Amino acid sequence: MDHPPPDLPDSTRTAASRLVPGSAREHGDLSLWAEHAANGSRLLAVASERAEALAPFTGEPSRHGATLVLRCPMGAANLAALRHVLPNLTPVPLGTRASAGFGDRLGLATPGHVDAMRASRAEGRIFAVFAQQSMRENARTGRTPQEVLDDATAGAFAAGWRHPLGADADHLKTEADIDLCVEAGYSMFTIDPGDHVVDEADTLRGGALQDAFERRPPWPALDSSPDDLVARLGDHELEIAERPLRFTEEELARAAVKYGAAVAHVARLARHLRAQAGPERAELEISVDETATPTSLAEHAYLALELRRLGVDWVSLAPRFVGAFEKGVDFIGDLSRLAADLAGHGSVAAALGDYKLSLHSGSDKFAVYPIAAAALGARVHLKTAGTSYLEALRVAGAVEPELLHAVVRLGLERFEDDVKSYHVSGSPDGVPDPDTLPGSALLALLEQRDARQVLHVTFGSALARHGERLRALLREHEGAYRDALRRHFERHLAPFVTAPGGGTP
Repeated sequence: MDHPPPDLPDSTRTAASRLVPGSAREHGDLSLWAEHAANGSRLLAVASERAEALAPFTGEPSRHGATLVLRCPMGAANLAALRHVLPNLTPVPLGTRASAGFGDRLGLATPGHVDAMRASRAEGRIFAVFAQQSMRENARTGRTPQEVLDDATAGAFAAGWRHPLGADADHLKTEADIDLCVEAGYSMFTIDPGDHVVDEADTLRGGALQDAFERRPPWPALDSSPDDLVARLGDHELEIAERPLRFTEEELARAAVKYGAAVAHVARLARHLRAQAGPERAELEISVDETATPTSLAEHAYLALELRRLGVDWVSLAPRFVGAFEKGVDFIGDLSRLAADLAGHGSVAAALGDYKLSLHSGSDKFAVYPIAAAALGARVHLKTAGTSYLEALRVAGAVEPELLHAVVRLGLERFEDDVKSYHVSGSPDGVPDPDTLPGSALLALLEQRDARQVLHVTFGSALARHGERLRALLREHEGAYRDALRRHFERHLAPFVTAPGGGTP
């Protein structure tokens, strides 16, 4: 139904050139399209005979004989109605199958993400999470969780997405954050207890470690004690692949010191989420990736065993892997060590529960994807974020280089303030002087590691000053942005589709 129906009035058929190709859907007596408009897109709803078919929507009506036409703004009420009429656009829990999350800081990237799912043959094989944003990102973009979800709904509809989808409330730290995202209709809730992880546990030895083991974990909140934990797990042996994993006294003490408070925090927020949303509407991811030191296999086992004992259910876990998963650039470290680490964590997950592993800061880790796909198969969630914004800057640099120049200059000025909540090694000192790169030569910065990280972490400052100009440019050059995202994310997704056991329909 990509063409307007034959009974559409001439005035509306003339405007059909504004219809977004591939967006057409039918629901009972309703025909629905996305339509290009001056400041984005609108919903075009057409019904014959029965005016009540249009009742869920509000907009500018017109009647042409027996045909009723409603042009609707893509606001919260109409997008909620669209999710009701087309249920596959309502976020649902996706379970432990292979999945991919797509962050979108501008609210315009979802059609390109859909294109990449199709181009990589991931559509129907890897579950998609099109709405994914952390509270940190929401604060810097000036968007609410509801706006993020609504933008993803509009984009998925415009691109003709017909499969289930999820929505990830990323890196949640408080009950209030959870409540906002439950109310908006998110289906995946990523709890980040990183503030409660004690990184210095890795350096403690002997009496200092034993003293911390007695005092640091919040034993009452864990419904446990040092003696109880040792009695339960001190002689616990797990069959991990072809070798057993047994806690030494030191490993168990260190795991409890490092992650005990994080376990208690996750359990508290998980209970709150269950009370607010229920297991049918919401699934849980646990993220300990934004910490200073890697998660050992014993520490992973401690986390899983203690969380399960406290009644927490989850579908994915993001450990802190070896090496560095920094923003906007490929993996930094020894790939052979990472391969062994991924395989080990995958074995722990397989031994201790029905959950997958999540690759956070997963954008642009092209060296990692084949290794992760081979180690984890379908038990993987790939989480990407700011790379879609960098692709937007690529389009800007091609058609309006002075805008990219202004964004780069601002990033160099704002880096020291904006980088404080990120773990990156890039620096303005390593960024070539943008004044030496005239015109579209500036695009070379998007291939340079330091520049990518400077641009990545200063996105909030850039959007505050240049956001409207950038969004207007991307709407004007929508095809170029979609093409850039399709090419970029096809490289992300393809290794997981072709991996043995990965992307199984």
